[in-house]
Amino acid sequence: MSFYSHGHAPSVLASHGTRRAADSAAYLLPELSPGVSLLDIGCGPGSITLDLAETVAPGRVIGMDQSLEAITSAADAARERGLPNVIFRIADVYALPFEDGSFDIVHAHQVLQHLPDPVAALREMSRVCTPNGLIAVRDADYASMAWFPQSAGLSRWLELYRSMARANRGEPDAGRHLKSWARMAGLRETRVTTSSWSYASARATRWWGESWADRVRASSYGDRALELGLSTQPELDGISAAWEVWSKEPDAWFAMLHTEILARPALPTE
Repeated sequence: MSFYSHGHAPSVLASHGTRRAADSAAYLLPELSPGVSLLDIGCGPGSITLDLAETVAPGRVIGMDQSLEAITSAADAARERGLPNVIFRIADVYALPFEDGSFDIVHAHQVLQHLPDPVAALREMSRVCTPNGLIAVRDADYASMAWFPQSAGLSRWLELYRSMARANRGEPDAGRHLKSWARMAGLRETRVTTSSWSYASARATRWWGESWADRVRASSYGDRALELGLSTQPELDGISAAWEVWSKEPDAWFAMLHTEILARPALPTE
């Protein structure tokens, strides 16, 4: 069983709902064409899924997540955008409810970092992918995060998140492991690339800082840190305040590295 370290509080869904295929799946977009079928694992509020569904229409797209809140939000967004070729459902990445070779593309964005057994998840993704299809995975590497000006509060935020993620049996530095995990899962023709998110404009840094200030106060980040005994409420209040201070800095800058893989599914075993 996996524990999603970010949770699905409104502040988290709002943040994740700003993600788009252009900034989160650009490495995959050239591989897509109208009519291909696609499974999006860990779709969250569906903002990336819906962009992918538009790109492959009329191809069938299924978005799956373990959270009812996320699935409900994604389904509402699909209705608003009038996309008839996409549906959303709750499912388990370790036991996908699909026949072998059901999808041309199997995609997962920021998912493997939260799983206690990412290799098993990749094997299951491989199973439901067509033999000549593609598995597309992108994950951040938290140890690569950098910001300016320096802030003791943000440093503690990152240290606390990485400790909490590992206590949840995840790997917050998943990006550097993707190539190795793909090899262990038996994936073929693996292509590895990197890309980044950065926040440098006054508008972007204000949004990023305020988003995290809210998430520290009102999401699984704070709740889980307290439950695990990794932090205290006064410390969390201080981390939230540090994000608010940083967000208003005229020189504020933040960046993080991501690794992406495109791979063919493993060959069937005799």
